[in-house]
Amino acid sequence: MTSRPKPTSLSSGYKSVGPRREHHYEMNDRMPNNGGPMTNDKAVDESSYPAHKRTLPLHHGKKVTKGVKAQGESGRRGVHPFHFLRICFRSSCTLSKFVNILWPFVPAAFALRYARPHQELWIFVLSYIGMIPSANLLGFAGQEMGRKLPHVFGALLETTFGSIVEIILFMVLISRGDSFVPVIKAAILGSILANLLLCLGFCFFAGGLRRDEQEFHEAVSEVGSNLMLVAGMGLIVPATFSTALTNEADVTNKVLKISRASSVILLVAYGCFVFFQMRSHHGLYTEVLEADEEKDADKHRDAYKAKLTATECIIAIAFAITMVTFMAIFLIDKIEYIVNEHHIKDAQFSFVGLILIPVVEKAAEHITAIDEAWDDQMNFALSHVLGASIQTALFNTPLVVIVSWGLGHKLDLNFEIFDAVVLILAILVVGNFLRDGKSNYLEGILCVLVYMIIAISAFYYPDPAHATGTVSGGEEAAAGHKFRRG
Repeated sequence: MTSRPKPTSLSSGYKSVGPRREHHYEMNDRMPNNGGPMTNDKAVDESSYPAHKRTLPLHHGKKVTKGVKAQGESGRRGVHPFHFLRICFRSSCTLSKFVNILWPFVPAAFALRYARPHQELWIFVLSYIGMIPSANLLGFAGQEMGRKLPHVFGALLETTFGSIVEIILFMVLISRGDSFVPVIKAAILGSILANLLLCLGFCFFAGGLRRDEQEFHEAVSEVGSNLMLVAGMGLIVPATFSTALTNEADVTNKVLKISRASSVILLVAYGCFVFFQMRSHHGLYTEVLEADEEKDADKHRDAYKAKLTATECIIAIAFAITMVTFMAIFLIDKIEYIVNEHHIKDAQFSFVGLILIPVVEKAAEHITAIDEAWDDQMNFALSHVLGASIQTALFNTPLVVIVSWGLGHKLDLNFEIFDAVVLILAILVVGNFLRDGKSNYLEGILCVLVYMIIAISAFYYPDPAHATGTVSGGEEAAAGHKFRRG
């Protein structure tokens, strides 16, 4: 067999490991494109694996599915209930498996919601906890589907499925009326901060525990941080406009129009990013991610794991989206009770959107990224972290603004000046950490500490009526008080 030439090193000095292969199994047991017998020129020592696992799942005498990567081949077709449940419970990593222990909270939330609807606090708690395994299943099913597709498209698909939870929450919130606008704005900011600081910090820390330094490619880090700067500018310009023209008449309507126009432009920017990643620079991203796969510390073990079929992935995704939607509805319906009965202040009301909602909606995506960083796949981890932040800023946020416009609600991008400054500072801090293409556990700790400082400050930040940041502060405060009166 003739060996293929090594790909040239990339511009940042990041070098791909080993020859470029059609399917990356370090054990060198590869299936040719024509589905013929395996070549075994450099056979792996399988003595460390149990006898019944010494053949890859895709080689059980089954025909390889056309168009499916070897890493995602299940060797089965259709739906096999026992295998389906076992694989879903196993999930993608040990931490995800522990998250699946929370599944009993989902039927408990349903039972309490319809049998004891007056137990508002318990319904809120059970729904909040039940959201975590539901989102975890959605993330796992998206990851399984992504394994069957080309690297770049698969990573984008995983990020998209991770953002579905956020989109559902935003849509349920906006459908409840203008009284939830402060929560939505806080959730937008909180989602970006949770990704950029909390999740990225844990990724740096987890990877740094096993290695002195980890390297990543500038195609992922620099492009991602630059896009976040553009997104941050698009999100804070309406707030800056409002602050500069405080005394001008009809400034609120002007800010609303600017926000809607900016949302359309941000959607165009997201489309350009997808085209850049999927078409014009597809080869570069594919090479980076393929090289990252070679660094996976668990690639041998993962190759032997049973996998979902495409049909099972679709069923799992549909079921997870349904459960996430119900949990979101149950959760949001009880926020009013939590606010009224427990006398939640305006600052704490926004704190629900800034901290509580992003933590639960991004749990599955964070687990996936941290697991990848632990396995020294920093480019995959950054693709999830920065990709999720970019999708929130350039797609999810403009989408909810446009949908609210269609529903007749007045959701704008007029964040409090405190929120806008915090967002830009977070983007600058993360961009500085990414600049050298290396990370360590200290940078991870610092990111988490910055997130904690922001969370504490947000908890004590005054309500919009007493804040001096934006013109719309009075309107948002009025919405909050209206929410409390029911």
